[in-house]
Amino acid sequence: MTNINLVSEYKSFGGKVGFYSHLSSSCNGQMRFAVYQPPQAKTQAVPVLYFLSGLTSTEENFMVKAGAQRFAAEYNLMLVAPDTSPRNTGIAGEDDEWDFGTGAGFYVDATSQPWRSHYQMYSYVVSELPALINEHFPAQLNNQSIFGHSMGGHGAIVCALRNPNLYKSVSAFAPIVAPMRCPWGEKTLSRYLGDNKLSWAAYDACELVQKERYHSLILIDQGTDDQYLTEQLKPELFAQACAAVKQPLNLRYQEGYDHSYYFIATFIEDHIRHHALALSKS
Repeated sequence: MTNINLVSEYKSFGGKVGFYSHLSSSCNGQMRFAVYQPPQAKTQAVPVLYFLSGLTSTEENFMVKAGAQRFAAEYNLMLVAPDTSPRNTGIAGEDDEWDFGTGAGFYVDATSQPWRSHYQMYSYVVSELPALINEHFPAQLNNQSIFGHSMGGHGAIVCALRNPNLYKSVSAFAPIVAPMRCPWGEKTLSRYLGDNKLSWAAYDACELVQKERYHSLILIDQGTDDQYLTEQLKPELFAQACAAVKQPLNLRYQEGYDHSYYFIATFIEDHIRHHALALSKS
């Protein structure tokens, strides 16, 4: 039995939101996550939908800002949102930059020192956290999906493409889809993984989709007024990669929307419905 600690809990749309901490074997330290259990979870196991947040976020942002609990209750889904990185590891410089280190785990398994001792977010999201959820919550085994925002959209698509058997569906808001070809990605991948760019490809959606075609449609929403659209996000590159291998993709450009949670909250029901349809088939 792996111990988890309940930090706080709140009633929401007939269910409850809980914030938890635990000692992570993957990340070699304390990690935090949030869980929304819909009303149905009081009497039965329910499907699980994981949300990966973006740079500087914690396990709280999505639960507080996205307005997702209402729709999770309607569609009978458990929501799980992990923190975006290990924290307080003692690694020198981990708090020096807003887009690297603390709050910026990038959902990779670091191989370079000193980051490899704690920054194992890919393994945490794909393996350790689901095992913890299945152990402590009324979750339906092997019935899960994943989505995310920005850095978390990158993480969600990468996790799904690399593990199509684990996730029934995937979607993203304004994801980083070509980290090998954008400043955020080049910075983080070089530091976490080293200079060998062949290793970077394992965390690049544009590279992965050419080798790991996903079994169902990928949904992406992207705001046209997103300040990171041209330099960092580059959704057109993923659209081209998907078209080349005939990967089903619904890339929706939303006129006038930016990179914020106002954008996410506007289209969150569409995404939860997308996942609910896939999860209900199991």
